[in-house]
Amino acid sequence: MSVERQNFGKTKDGQEISLYTVTNNQGMVMKVTDFGAILVSVLVKDKDGEYKDVVLGYDHGEDYQVNAPHFGSTIGRNGNRIDQAAFVLNGKKIQLTPNENGNNLHSGPDGFEFMMWDASPFENGVAFHHTSPDGEQGFPGNFEITVTYTLTEDNSVDIHYEGTCDQDTVANMTNHSYFNLGGDDSGLVYDQIVQLHASYYTPVIDFKSIPTGEIAPVAGTPMDFTTPKAIGKEIDADFEQLKLTGGYDHNFVLDKKEGKMDWMAKVYCEKTGIHLEAFTDCPAVQFYTGNFIESEQGKNGVVYEKRTGFCLESQYCPNAVNDAHFAQPFLKAGEKYDTRTVFKFYL
Repeated sequence: MSVERQNFGKTKDGQEISLYTVTNNQGMVMKVTDFGAILVSVLVKDKDGEYKDVVLGYDHGEDYQVNAPHFGSTIGRNGNRIDQAAFVLNGKKIQLTPNENGNNLHSGPDGFEFMMWDASPFENGVAFHHTSPDGEQGFPGNFEITVTYTLTEDNSVDIHYEGTCDQDTVANMTNHSYFNLGGDDSGLVYDQIVQLHASYYTPVIDFKSIPTGEIAPVAGTPMDFTTPKAIGKEIDADFEQLKLTGGYDHNFVLDKKEGKMDWMAKVYCEKTGIHLEAFTDCPAVQFYTGNFIESEQGKNGVVYEKRTGFCLESQYCPNAVNDAHFAQPFLKAGEKYDTRTVFKFYL
């Protein structure tokens, strides 16, 4: 195991950005940066022994300061959408900044992925810490949060979120990496086979992607990934939910109890032989097929287009702060926020 630090550019106000490269004894490589606590690269050997970078991203820290698709981002305090950028907590209306169709998406334009974090490298990973002051992004309370990336010897990227707050607040963090098991430069992900541990999903009202509140069965619809299926098989089906979001961009309710660590997704790429198995203790996962990526200049001169990566965002259901029959993402003052998501790669 080894961890190496190198310069990764500078922020707009001149702060040094660092890139940390973690290599395990199997030869797998994970790269993370203290700007945004972002997952930059995951290098995995394919069936021919060639390295594939299976995460979309950029070559320089400066590029992540724009990052409209949220490549690799640590999202917080709240992942996904909040209707009309507002909710009520303890009888008080909390107003956030609208940044997508009147909603608040991924905590607004000043999300955690655009902030410098304090880095503490260790033998096989890096812990990133951020103190989010009361009122940051509009959320109440001083929130102390640590995100720890660990590269294990079984070729897993283990992401551990731990935090406390001095007031009741929202804690619903996620990682927004776009995966492509053919390699980040291999184009469309249509042929990659996905299975989701979810018999139900949350349909959206319209193109603004706020859930209706229904927890609907996937059976008999193109949303059914309970058995393995190619991403492209039904992505353009004549189905209203897919038309509203331009492809898959939906929250799936996992077939397990909240807080229990279990698998959420399995993905396979025949071309490279690479498998991905993802685990979480969160109650849901947003499966997103990069429908809104548009000519994004990525690593090594590669231009990413729509549907050249997919996201598996472990989370609470979108707009859960305004929908009491969804599992709730509120964190009580003094209690510990503690959640993990693991991405395991193998042949």
